[in-house]
Amino acid sequence: IRPYNPYGQTKASIEFMLNGLFKSCESKWRIANLRYFNPIGAHESGLLGENPSNKPNNLFPIVCKVAYGIYEKLHVYGNDWPTFDGTGIRDFIHVMDLADSHLSALEYLEKNDPQIIDLNIGTGIGTSVLELIKTFQEVNGCKVPHDFCKRRPGDVDVIIADNAKALTLLEWHPKKKLYDMCRDGWLWQKQNPNGF
Repeated sequence: IRPYNPYGQTKASIEFMLNGLFKSCESKWRIANLRYFNPIGAHESGLLGENPSNKPNNLFPIVCKVAYGIYEKLHVYGNDWPTFDGTGIRDFIHVMDLADSHLSALEYLEKNDPQIIDLNIGTGIGTSVLELIKTFQEVNGCKVPHDFCKRRPGDVDVIIADNAKALTLLEWHPKKKLYDMCRDGWLWQKQNPNGF
């Protein structure tokens, strides 16, 4: 693990601490480090969703708020990345698939000997920022005004999960597609414009 930014460093620090805890008594601990890759969307009912207390830093809640008219436009950080459309590529996973991965990890740990495992939880599929915006607009029949600005320090061009270990060990796989993520996240935003 070689984190690119402070956020990644905090995650690596937690994994380092959990590894120390496991080594302190290997016969006692069952630990799963689940490495999330860009969870987005909401429960399909629209009753549960992301409700940042301040202005969000993540892309998807800002997309929803721009589409709803809370923010004027989305700032896309860089259109000169070495990708097919110049925007960053990320692995987006539906929050409900993420929830299922937790249940599968707990079941795995309960059924097996004490151990520590590191699992990437994502779809293994890369989506560019512009692809996400386009899909969101098509699925929901709305506009997401956006412009381009400079890259942010600490960002990288492509981050996609190698989820092979999670797929094999947990007998889990993500079921929801980008369409579902955009539809469910938008439903949450429309039903809860001011949060909970």
